[in-house]
Amino acid sequence: MSTTPEASPAKPAKPSAASRYLFVFLIGLVIGAVAVVMILRTVEAGKTWQDRYPIAAMDLFQAHMARLKASTEANRCSATDTLPHLQALRTISNDLEPAFGDLGEDTRFTKHASDLRAVLDSTLSAPPLNCAGVGAAMGKIGEACKACHQDFRS
Repeated sequence: MSTTPEASPAKPAKPSAASRYLFVFLIGLVIGAVAVVMILRTVEAGKTWQDRYPIAAMDLFQAHMARLKASTEANRCSATDTLPHLQALRTISNDLEPAFGDLGEDTRFTKHASDLRAVLDSTLSAPPLNCAGVGAAMGKIGEACKACHQDFRS
């Protein structure tokens, strides 16, 4: 009673260990990603307004500069289009020293902030009435910003 190899039932192939390892690896990646997101959100939630103040001030400054640039690109450079943004930039520049805490007590930083305010004051005292004037004013403001960023931005 010997059975031929064709007649014997075929044994099912053993599942590969690689597929199990891949499954465990993918589960680990998902759990790791969720854990990283949770940790980052916890760290962000622990920040106070003092931590966000410098970034918020610079973001607002950048947003108003972007709006001025958009106005010049759209050829909308009348005083009613540009003055609100220039006034907002001047208002934000008053917050530079308080926003940057200890850095606000540095004489170089104070001078850069003062120079920026002087540029904005001169721009507001004789507001640009055309796109060329707005572009020139943005160039002066940008140079004042660049001078400070070269000294203090890492």
